[in-house]
Amino acid sequence: MSVLFENYGKRRAQIVKGQGTIVEDSTGKQYLDFTSGIAVVSLGHAHPAVVQALQEQSEKLWHISNLFEIPGQEKVAEKLIANTHFSHAFFCNSGAEANEAAIKLARKHTGKHHIITFEKSFHGRTFGAMSATGQGKVHNGFGPLVEKFSILPFNDAATLEATVDDSVAAIMLEMIQGEGGVNSVSAEFAAAIAKVCEEQGVLLIVDEVQTGIGRTGTRYAFEQTVLKPHIVTLAKGLGGGFPVGAMLGTAELHATFSPGTHGTTFGGNPLAMNVAQAVLNHVFEPDFLQQVREISAYFVAQLRAHLSSSYTVQGQGLLLGIGCGDTEVAPYIAAAEESGLLLVGAGPTVIRLLPPLTVTKEEIDKAVAILKNILP
Repeated sequence: MSVLFENYGKRRAQIVKGQGTIVEDSTGKQYLDFTSGIAVVSLGHAHPAVVQALQEQSEKLWHISNLFEIPGQEKVAEKLIANTHFSHAFFCNSGAEANEAAIKLARKHTGKHHIITFEKSFHGRTFGAMSATGQGKVHNGFGPLVEKFSILPFNDAATLEATVDDSVAAIMLEMIQGEGGVNSVSAEFAAAIAKVCEEQGVLLIVDEVQTGIGRTGTRYAFEQTVLKPHIVTLAKGLGGGFPVGAMLGTAELHATFSPGTHGTTFGGNPLAMNVAQAVLNHVFEPDFLQQVREISAYFVAQLRAHLSSSYTVQGQGLLLGIGCGDTEVAPYIAAAEESGLLLVGAGPTVIRLLPPLTVTKEEIDKAVAILKNILP
């Protein structure tokens, strides 16, 4: 009997090691990992540059706290904000922490409390982030939520325009709802958000915890739209497997936080920063991002060529989904695992595909063959 809380239900295979896209369980069975630890292992498992960065820093300094200057924070921040409209960064340990920081920053800067979020969104399980999340199953059993969050229909420009006024502090959204079904922000909806933010003086928070750091083929997914958020939150792929979170903000927000208003013991520690530098040195290279876009186009083409037309293929870059209509996907995910392919759901009826950004055409071909075999 396990001594762990049962937060995660029935556990799957016991994975003990990995290299690139391949992982191995405790029995020696190998799998294609098309979960990447839920969009985390950007460069694949045990990437040499990431391993080297961790090993080198581990021999120098692990932790000192933010009472002291940590040079790696400046280096990573400069990489994240280079050639963007952002001016400053804050480091933490996870996506939920980054979103909590964003909520606090927006409320403190504007002096307002009302924040608009969207149905099927997911922003985390800490109380503020949970309250922002547009999924009732995440809220159930936890009593009164944080007040002043309004959850609107996603991609509904008319409802948004009718709801947002100058009492709103911020709009908070994901460019692709990873947990909510791999639903992308439409061009019309992006234009409506940009318009109401400008007209009503509302801050825009874009949660790029899952979509950021090259996952959609650009550094940040919002770069593929008209949106220019005031705040962006990051985590998952930023550390390539090491816990790292970040919040980026524009110059107008810089003076909002002062010492004591927000902080973290472990955020931005030397180990995390050295690993993040190694990840960004690879992912933010233009040739690397072009490769992600090309391999994504190949993946989508193969899925559409080999799967029944009853399935939809959605998403961007290497955050893709296979929509299965009203059919529950849990049995398909289990069958794929038996066949050597690790997958994760995006809600009950969508299979999420999240291979490492370094995935090869050969690995995609193998995955598509398994999917073709298990999907009727």
